[in-house]
Amino acid sequence: MSRRPPRRLRPLMLLVGVSILAFYSLLSYGSYVLIVTVWRLRPDPVTTGLVVGATAVLFGYASLRFGTRRLLSRLDARELPRVRYPGVYGILDRLTAEMSVDTPRLLVTRLSVPNAFALDTAGRDTVVLDAALFRLLDREEFEGLLAHELAHLESRDSLVQTLAFTTLQTAVGILSLLVAPPVFLVTGLALAAAWVRGDPSSWPRTLPGRLRRRIEEAVSVLMLGITLFTRAHSRRREFAADDRAAEVTGRPLALARALRKIEHTAEPQFGLLSPLWVYGDVESEEEHRLRDLFSTHPRTEERVERLRSRADSGRVGVDVR
Repeated sequence: MSRRPPRRLRPLMLLVGVSILAFYSLLSYGSYVLIVTVWRLRPDPVTTGLVVGATAVLFGYASLRFGTRRLLSRLDARELPRVRYPGVYGILDRLTAEMSVDTPRLLVTRLSVPNAFALDTAGRDTVVLDAALFRLLDREEFEGLLAHELAHLESRDSLVQTLAFTTLQTAVGILSLLVAPPVFLVTGLALAAAWVRGDPSSWPRTLPGRLRRRIEEAVSVLMLGITLFTRAHSRRREFAADDRAAEVTGRPLALARALRKIEHTAEPQFGLLSPLWVYGDVESEEEHRLRDLFSTHPRTEERVERLRSRADSGRVGVDVR
């Protein structure tokens, strides 16, 4: 139980409480006036939808473009010279000839784990490869891995996912603006009640404070739902990229072996590049359930099993170790 303040401070605390209530009431009224004004000046629904959609697309595109540029600037990556690696570019040229994708840049760097990822950029698309992959994978496995990354570029997965996430975030932002007037008001009431009672720290336990917490929880649930939706979509796109790579190369088990080798080579850690990794097992066994919900990649064993099933359906009888 908190100590009550000295009696001589009660008038001052009452004044502070009233001032806080007045301030938050002003914020509530101002946000209400803003919403009403925007509503009155709104264009027709089609135009409104187009403006909101265009804004979301613009911010999503800018986020992808500058985020990709910032990521590349942080990597000590160099372009793989074609004259020194004709075999690698021979594989790349054959794959791009069969897929609806322009020839991307191939950058080589040293990552914390052997891996590869594709980046949609404003200019020429890029595939980043860890140098260890050239020692780890044989020719067919490397071809399968490269085809997987090209499949992401072919379907513009990074761009689509970024735009979808930005659009959903914009919708949540609009909703947050709509609930701003009551949030400001209940916050002011909670703080004012706590000060008037002489216990400023008790404001979360007041009735308005509890109501504010419920509103925050509702918004958090929406954001969580958006996150889970985008992560689930990302996992589906990984399966689709695996299928496309198997279709183009005709060797699904080669990609399966590549995934297994990457899995067995290193234990990945969360970091800047973790959402881009081909490898999907990023947490301990006891955390698999949460990982399955929040991971951007399916489990490696799921991907390998799907590729093996695809090979079996094509009567390819090679085991994946």
